[in-house]
Amino acid sequence: MRISLYILSCFNLIFSMSGLELAQKMKDIPKPIDNQSNSSMLLTNKKGKEKNLKLISKSKDDSKKQMIWFLEPKDDYGISFLKIEKDDGDDFMNMWLPAFKKFRRISSQKKTDSFMGSDLSFEDMTSRDIDDYKYKIISEDTPCFEEDKSQRCFILESIPNDKKSEYSKHLSWVDKENYIWHKEESYDKSGNLLKNKRIKYSVIDNFYIMNELQVENVQKKHSTLLEVSNIKINLNFSDDIFHTKTIKRMPLVD
Repeated sequence: MRISLYILSCFNLIFSMSGLELAQKMKDIPKPIDNQSNSSMLLTNKKGKEKNLKLISKSKDDSKKQMIWFLEPKDDYGISFLKIEKDDGDDFMNMWLPAFKKFRRISSQKKTDSFMGSDLSFEDMTSRDIDDYKYKIISEDTPCFEEDKSQRCFILESIPNDKKSEYSKHLSWVDKENYIWHKEESYDKSGNLLKNKRIKYSVIDNFYIMNELQVENVQKKHSTLLEVSNIKINLNFSDDIFHTKTIKRMPLVD
């Protein structure tokens, strides 16, 4: 019996997945070439006051290239955002502010700033390159949701290498069947819980596409609900359209 347990232990040790391997599986999930969508973003402060923003987004290459235009409220109409992530880490992020007729460059020092008053920072708006984090699997069999114990998840710890990050670590609940993440806890530099995130998906042509994101800043008692609609994929956007001159012009609204 002891020999069998020893063999089983060795088998699990040999074939157990590492955190890096799990992160790679998440990265390797099939994704559309590009997509376009309409979204609403509901911001709620600790007093219950709400602000609702409407926007259009176009993205490509797993959102490494992205443009966002704001339609509502009226005061924010025409504000737009361009992001082009680069392999060397020197990402280009720019906002067009039509009221001032000028661009605002988002430097690496400003990535911790809030995106349009939401609970998403500019850092949250960028992809997580595998080489920029250290990974560890905290649990290999945890319920993905408290309300549904049948769906099982890994819990993956991701620690950023960048000392300028606003986070000390993320804990992500990753589905054991398809390697998409369902919820996440993000911790500040002092190791205290900063944000809770939950995500839902639509399945379009066998691709998992986000259709809802909830983010709660537990320290500020502020929340953001992003709901995505009218999703279109594989529209064959040219790289050339991801340019500052493009975000100065409002796209046609379906």
